[in-house]
Amino acid sequence: MSTETGIRPFQVDMPDEAITDLRRRIAATRWPSRELVADRSQGVQLATIQELARYWATDYDWRACEAKLNALPQFMTEIDGAGIHFIHVQSEHENALPLIITHGSRSSARSPTRPRTVEPPRTRSTSCCRPCPATAFPASRPRPAGTPAASRAPGRS
Repeated sequence: MSTETGIRPFQVDMPDEAITDLRRRIAATRWPSRELVADRSQGVQLATIQELARYWATDYDWRACEAKLNALPQFMTEIDGAGIHFIHVQSEHENALPLIITHGSRSSARSPTRPRTVEPPRTRSTSCCRPCPATAFPASRPRPAGTPAASRAPGRS
């Protein structure tokens, strides 16, 4: 486990060997028999998941995904022994209140991946139709480091 708990820059780095191995494992999937019903009441239909797997194994541009993530200001830190990866986007408004947007461990740092400032909804109490800059929020998207987009397990540097 790393003893480094300070905030440090992070970049996604997917080795070619890891992408090749992932594609091989996806292609080697042992599929269950087809569902017994014509609708989705038993879950995602086999044909749908097979098409998604085919796309990920053959057509998905992993390097474009890596580049899109690495275009964002990403960092790593450790909190209570858990490695945390986060994307930190500064507000374009002075004195904006900080806002943390989180997602579950099965979610992805890619949703959303476009840096943006979260603006509150417009209200009729303002004299113009734009939100007040003092109520804009710089957005940060932390997630546990062991989730899919991080290349390091929690606690490792």
